[in-house]
Amino acid sequence: MVKVHSRCDLACDHCYVYEHADQSWRARPAVMPEAVMERTAERVAEHARAHRLPSVTVILHGGEPLLAGPARLRRLCAALVHGLGSATALDLRIHTNGVRLDESFLDLFAEYGVKVGVSLDGDRTANDRHRRFANGRSSHPLVARALGLLRQDRHRHLYQGLLCTVDLANDPVAVLDALASFEPPRIDLLLPHATWDVPPPRPFRSGGAEDPLADGAFGDDAYGRWLLRAFDHWEARGRPVPVRLFDSLLSTLRGGPALTESLGLAPADLVVVETDGTLEQADSLKTAYEGAAATGFDVRVHRFDEVAAHPGIRARQLGLAGLGTQCRRCPVVRSCGGGLYAHRFRSGSGFTNPSVYCADLRTLVAGVEARTVRETTAPEVRDPAVRAASQRDLTRLLLARLHAELSRGPAAAGPQGRDWQHGWALVEAVEEAAPDALDAVLGHPYTRTWLLAELRQARRARPRAGRASRRLSALVAAAVVRGRLELPVRLVHRGGGGLYLPALGMLLAGAADGDGPGELRATADGFTVSGCPGGPVRTAVEDPRWQPVRTWRPGGADGARAVALDDLDPDRDCHGRQPRPRLEPAEAAAWLRRLDAARELLHHTVADLVAEAVLTTLTPLAGARAPAGRTAGRPERGCGPGALGLPLAGGVRETALALLTGWRRARLRELTEVADLYAFDEQWLHPSPWQGRPVPVSRLLAETDGQLALAAFRRAQARAGEGRERAAAGERAARKREETRIGQALDALGRAAELTVSGKVVVGRLRAEWELLLAD
Repeated sequence: MVKVHSRCDLACDHCYVYEHADQSWRARPAVMPEAVMERTAERVAEHARAHRLPSVTVILHGGEPLLAGPARLRRLCAALVHGLGSATALDLRIHTNGVRLDESFLDLFAEYGVKVGVSLDGDRTANDRHRRFANGRSSHPLVARALGLLRQDRHRHLYQGLLCTVDLANDPVAVLDALASFEPPRIDLLLPHATWDVPPPRPFRSGGAEDPLADGAFGDDAYGRWLLRAFDHWEARGRPVPVRLFDSLLSTLRGGPALTESLGLAPADLVVVETDGTLEQADSLKTAYEGAAATGFDVRVHRFDEVAAHPGIRARQLGLAGLGTQCRRCPVVRSCGGGLYAHRFRSGSGFTNPSVYCADLRTLVAGVEARTVRETTAPEVRDPAVRAASQRDLTRLLLARLHAELSRGPAAAGPQGRDWQHGWALVEAVEEAAPDALDAVLGHPYTRTWLLAELRQARRARPRAGRASRRLSALVAAAVVRGRLELPVRLVHRGGGGLYLPALGMLLAGAADGDGPGELRATADGFTVSGCPGGPVRTAVEDPRWQPVRTWRPGGADGARAVALDDLDPDRDCHGRQPRPRLEPAEAAAWLRRLDAARELLHHTVADLVAEAVLTTLTPLAGARAPAGRTAGRPERGCGPGALGLPLAGGVRETALALLTGWRRARLRELTEVADLYAFDEQWLHPSPWQGRPVPVSRLLAETDGQLALAAFRRAQARAGEGRERAAAGERAARKREETRIGQALDALGRAAELTVSGKVVVGRLRAEWELLLAD
């Protein structure tokens, strides 16, 4: 922010520069000298080069910056553009009261691409409460004239928006309508600057028809209710113009970033250059006390990096850690961020307090959330079909990113790079002819595992084009077989070893020429691979060179869905335990019988908690128990959606428990990959009833989900009469401990500030499941 002029032609009585605690403007020159402007431009360019910044935003400010005149503003704009050159984009803006804005300024701004923001508090009555000339004359007609110029087609691209300071005496509906009538690209609604030492005006009057807040007296949350009235009217009008405050709340409720400095936990990134060259923190700090914004630095002597290291700046870059205890524990802190930093000030305790608008912000955040639950809940949470589509899109995005990585660099021109490009051309052909077949293969969970592994290697500048090309050709081949396409596929098989066709099976070593690819063609009853030693491989006849993936149909032969029993995929090692190699026929048959018995046990005990539809692939693992930490529902890392690793040697009960928690885990993992259930994970830690240490909300949510299913299973078995030899008192004590732990976890999740609206919906479902279980 560059203060090109420190005086103003208006006498607004709510202005923090002239009317609040800091009066340093009195000792500063009215106009920024040219030497300071040139040095400022040099510092901006220096900082951009040092940090390789793709863009820099510079805001021309005051006082009233138009008092500097077109010629001086032109010299500053030219210096900034020249200093940055073409390496860094310059986002130039100016904030003005608008009374002097005319064609000469707009021509200059068009030349340098300067976007114009104008202060306006509503209609003439609302605006003239504060924004008047020193003699009391209205500024509204001149501002309206300026906005008329900005709305003309030839200037419209310069129009950035309107900034409005809230006043409880103004009708929020009338204010919003008046602002919207000027067709701004955006509206900023700002709370008047105040601190705990000098709080904002909160007149207490009885509600009535004449009051802007007719629902009762002005109270501690009057500003919050005023803003909610404006929000409701904005909604009723179909959101005719973006309102940054409301858009920011909707973003954070979904798990996205805050869009304004006054809300959210984003770090401060602003430096102010005063007219005398002194470097200061955010201008709003002038409302706290004399010298609150000072750093002791000067643009002629100090680099911006030195300002960035200033304790005051660093304190505003700490996010959650920079807030007081009360704020950190508040359930709306992700959205409000403790409010504007300056509004937290109180003599004696500094800025470690909640905002002086704390009650208003809580009312506003809670009110917007309650009004927009359906909108701010991710559709993936509400609709399994949307969730599945988002998962397909995610896998396609990863594949496209891998293609981009492997299509550049020296390896792209070599034999392996050419193999990849050939495979990619086949992907496009299959996409055109049989997109469902391609989606089915991309939906194989270990395709995701492969993609993530290859992308990690590529980002470490160690791309494995050979391995990637091999898997891509096999992926295309599997899609061709599924789609029964008349499209020959050259199988990339350099280096020997088996070639796995996702979810179909393994073409064993020696089946294709180790020095080059064979060719696969789909047939009505499978496929044929030519160019193999010993003759073609035909899946229509038994051939020891082809090992098909076995399947399991939950519910027996008439089961609607087949689950792959994948003990072949080379990328299946993502379950935290060594996968078993190809099972012998007798082992596989015994495992299938245990799976049938385990599913039958589940359907006689906790059928309502079994989500079979999300499970597509089972992989046998070594050992008899689930991998450590997994029973409680911790997601596997790197496995695609629908995959579950199960201990091969477990009995029926152990297999049933692993299936139950695995089904739940797969459902939660599939959801968290495409919907934001929480934000700022690991910045907060919560007590876990099942761990000896606090855990992030992601871990607590997964644990609670899994433990709830286990509790339901144990209770169902108890009802069925199993374990009657145990003492009844012992059972009751264990059940009480279980109820207490799950209740504690659900309560902790209910208070978690990290949860988005989508996350709260998921936790609400868990609570409903638990309450139903307790009532049974």
